[in-house]
Amino acid sequence: MIGSYLSLWHQLTPASWLRALTALVITALLIPFSLPLATKLGLVDRPGGRKQHEAATPVHGGLAILVAMLCSSLAFGDYHSPLTLVFYLAGGLLILVGAVDDFRGLGWRFRLGAQIVAALVIAIIGGASVQQLSDVFGVSNLMLGWLGIPVTVFVVVGTINALNMADGLDGLAAGQALVSLLLFLCFALYAGNEPMAARLLAVAAAVAGFMIWNLRFPWQRSARVFLGDAGSMLLGFVIAWTAVRLTQNPAHPISPVLGPWTIALPLIDCVALIFRRMRQGRSPFSADRDHLHHLLLDAGYSPGAITWGLMVVSAVLGSSAALAVKLGINRPLLVMIFLALIVAYYLLTTDRACAVAMFRRIRLAAPAPSEASRLT
Repeated sequence: MIGSYLSLWHQLTPASWLRALTALVITALLIPFSLPLATKLGLVDRPGGRKQHEAATPVHGGLAILVAMLCSSLAFGDYHSPLTLVFYLAGGLLILVGAVDDFRGLGWRFRLGAQIVAALVIAIIGGASVQQLSDVFGVSNLMLGWLGIPVTVFVVVGTINALNMADGLDGLAAGQALVSLLLFLCFALYAGNEPMAARLLAVAAAVAGFMIWNLRFPWQRSARVFLGDAGSMLLGFVIAWTAVRLTQNPAHPISPVLGPWTIALPLIDCVALIFRRMRQGRSPFSADRDHLHHLLLDAGYSPGAITWGLMVVSAVLGSSAALAVKLGINRPLLVMIFLALIVAYYLLTTDRACAVAMFRRIRLAAPAPSEASRLT
């Protein structure tokens, strides 16, 4: 069985791998060479308040990823489709608004407005909208019609903000995005959708090129570049776009139930926090230190351990959901399990001190890290 799954990767042609290598190299080289320019232009995130970094850090990582995606598309002729043009139009809008936000600071209403417009662009102009949710509710031939547009807006805005809220630690948001993209890549290969798989491989490679400079390593004690709001919005949009395109494709069907499971941790954390803030009478977009990564930091985990650990957990959750679908587990049951995880996490973190204490006990019960892992 394992051999049959591994054989799916043979669908990717040498050109697909070369395209991915091109995207990785462009991102990995563009970031260090553009660091002085980003600093000179003032595209930096300065420490202070809730921010964990110690020095002003450039925030043009999202721009570098977009450049790599564009260059790889142009180099390998993947730009003729009207849908591709619509994707870059909407993604470009988010990058522009995000870059302005990184530079001058915009209110959440401006960011939310841009996200809604981007979602409407792909749904109305591009025709990429959520129309079929039979698996989610267990009702055959459940078509949404015009309701597909607001549902698409909900999916796009929710995914973007979930990933944006996870962008609070070196490598965390990019790592969650990378796991989601690789899971969708596997789903696309399983469904026989080689063109989408090739595009996802290129985007994942661009993200990996960014993470070379965004993760902590023994030779790199802190990130040299951040995604910025531009980057987190772009990657959230890519994931939402991918979810819509893959799960609404009758020629290469993927169950829409799997979409949330590919980025489960950011979504669970985001929904629980928004609900808690609203119950407290605060704006759902207000800032605090109650995210999952904040709780883990306060419990004594290192930033590197949090980033890599949560990537592993996300990969396990997404793979387990895919295996459950493969085994024929009732799909609405998977939806209920996902909602139950949100409720369980909300209840677990209602008392912040107790949640931190629980995570601390888990850390103390784990084997002591090696000296190399301490450096991350």
